[in-house]
Amino acid sequence: MTATNLMPPAAKKPLPPRMAPETPNPRPPLSWPSVIFFGAFHGLALLAPWFFSWKALGVAVFLHWLFGSIGICLGYHRLLAHRSFKVPQWLEYIIATIGALALQGGPTFWVGGHRQHHAFTEHVNKDPYSADRGFLWSHFFWLIYPSKDTFDQHSYNKKAPDLARHAYYRWLDKYFLTLQIPVGIALYLIGGWSFVIYGVFVRSVILWHSTWLINSATHMTGYQSHDAGDNSGNVWWAALLTYGEGWHNNHHAFPKVAKAGWKWYEVDSTWWVINGLRKVGLATKVVLPPAELLK
Repeated sequence: MTATNLMPPAAKKPLPPRMAPETPNPRPPLSWPSVIFFGAFHGLALLAPWFFSWKALGVAVFLHWLFGSIGICLGYHRLLAHRSFKVPQWLEYIIATIGALALQGGPTFWVGGHRQHHAFTEHVNKDPYSADRGFLWSHFFWLIYPSKDTFDQHSYNKKAPDLARHAYYRWLDKYFLTLQIPVGIALYLIGGWSFVIYGVFVRSVILWHSTWLINSATHMTGYQSHDAGDNSGNVWWAALLTYGEGWHNNHHAFPKVAKAGWKWYEVDSTWWVINGLRKVGLATKVVLPPAELLK
């Protein structure tokens, strides 16, 4: 069980050239298949009042946590995108599969886009979901006006070559959407249509918007504990919705650190799971915040 403390930056640095103002490129063409897909999921989620049961709601909450906290926050984000810690390969594959079930794309796509976001944070053309293009763009429009650089497989493979070389991750990139079929069948067999509506559609829509708020809201509001060279902020309510990801200024200042919430009141439940894995020996090389900044 090993851990690594990052050293704090030596001095405050001027904003890098990538932050210079630039005229946004014209929007790419609207993707009607994407509009129909997201519209259908939102429409079916609106059926929730007619299929309500407490058990179905419980299923939605549980899967929101499992696919969101474990799959996206812990798996896609902190493990795969930033390599903030290491787990055995078999466990990494399991966690990545849970991430694929969140319906936010395959691992190489998600990680490639996120690394691009960190490399060119808030650049109006190079950041896939730049908040400098407005709330709607960073929250959702980047998905229905897809740029080739973001959604082209060859492009995101180049940004995440460590994942692209795995045949299993390439398989998840191709079939992540199909994985919702066994999920839906299992939910129907267990609890009927109410479990399907809540476990697939309500869960997906709420988890989408929870994640998208990190791209949008946390780059427009919140307090800043560190000079990250961008507008990222720590937003408590976003952190609650995303199991700790809302402490976004902490993350952008030290992106490789496995722990997003640094202060006692910055609740980061995803870190609790990582720390638990560390204590039982399944997580190693865990990157911790600089000790000097925690005093």
